[in-house]
Amino acid sequence: MDFKYKKKYEAEPGQNGMKRKCFGKDGEDLVINVPIGTVVIDEASGKIMKDLTADGDSFVCCKGGRGGKGNVHFKSSTRQAPNFAEAGGEAKERNIILELKLLADVGLVGFPNVGKSTLLSESTSANPKIADYHFTTIDPNLGVVSIFDDSFVMADIAGLIEGASQGLGMGFRFLKHIERTKVLIHVVDVSGSEGRNPIEDFDKINNELSAYSERILQKPQLVCANKIDNLELGTDDPKYLEFKAYVEGKGYTVFPCACAFGLGVRELLSATLIKLREVQNNPVEIDTNEYFDFELDDYDPNYRDVEYGYDEEENVFFVEGKQLNKIFNSTNFNDMGSLRYLYKYIENSGAIDGLKEMGLSEGSIIRVNGYDMEYWDEF
Repeated sequence: MDFKYKKKYEAEPGQNGMKRKCFGKDGEDLVINVPIGTVVIDEASGKIMKDLTADGDSFVCCKGGRGGKGNVHFKSSTRQAPNFAEAGGEAKERNIILELKLLADVGLVGFPNVGKSTLLSESTSANPKIADYHFTTIDPNLGVVSIFDDSFVMADIAGLIEGASQGLGMGFRFLKHIERTKVLIHVVDVSGSEGRNPIEDFDKINNELSAYSERILQKPQLVCANKIDNLELGTDDPKYLEFKAYVEGKGYTVFPCACAFGLGVRELLSATLIKLREVQNNPVEIDTNEYFDFELDDYDPNYRDVEYGYDEEENVFFVEGKQLNKIFNSTNFNDMGSLRYLYKYIENSGAIDGLKEMGLSEGSIIRVNGYDMEYWDEF
């Protein structure tokens, strides 16, 4: 909620230098607190800068500008009391995306109203909202399953629908949470109480998972054939037997359950724990995410702080840039050394050579930071 209403964050600026060769005080670091499981993404490149998965994780997203040099730095044998100084550097500005992905070992997936919240409440001390209508779960619910002196975290992912991978229903808002889970429990209403075919439900959800990310469908998946109590013959019902044969033919294990009454839940959780231990002991998942490299991705060979050109309407050449403006504003125009420092900065940026190719000559007007200056080849 903090980030919903506040989008822009600025760190405190540093202080100016002081008398007697003293540095100015550094600005305080701006620390932004986020929940565990937050992924920080650079908006420009789309790459992950940091995945904050542990309590206390932190990293520097944007560095402040380097401090400038005071006038004492320019003191020499011929210039005993320089009356100009160097401006500090510009701080880094960046747009980032904060994306929360829940940290859960096991994720419950399936159509709305198939009994995922009921299974979570029966398995853990969590109290999710349960009602006989779709999308009662509008936020993921987490619970801790304790079984056989062991435990794991289980998440009730909000009801998916056909087209979720394209953003329909709850869409991406919840599909992203499944990415972190190690094992999936696919809950299916095997009774077809809402007029849908259980086999079609099973295929549609897996198709959506696959369309969102092939890696998700590669996760171990157990199938909870829920609402078995609604079938006249229970596990001997032809509808259940047809579903079981179809799903097991695709390599999945089916567990008949009546979650509302706790029937079959312990057997399902026991198998889930075994599968989870297998995954944890033999991790095979490959991280295919692209990560931000601060040395390479922060460097742009085409970037230059000073931009230059010719304004035909005003009939003036111009140079501009954030750092240039900062140096310009700190220039003492009554001091030749200070002016020379400004000129050298512009010259070293390549702007003068570039402007000469555009027709710059002695007596031409160069506009810097809104001020017009006459150019002379010998400074």
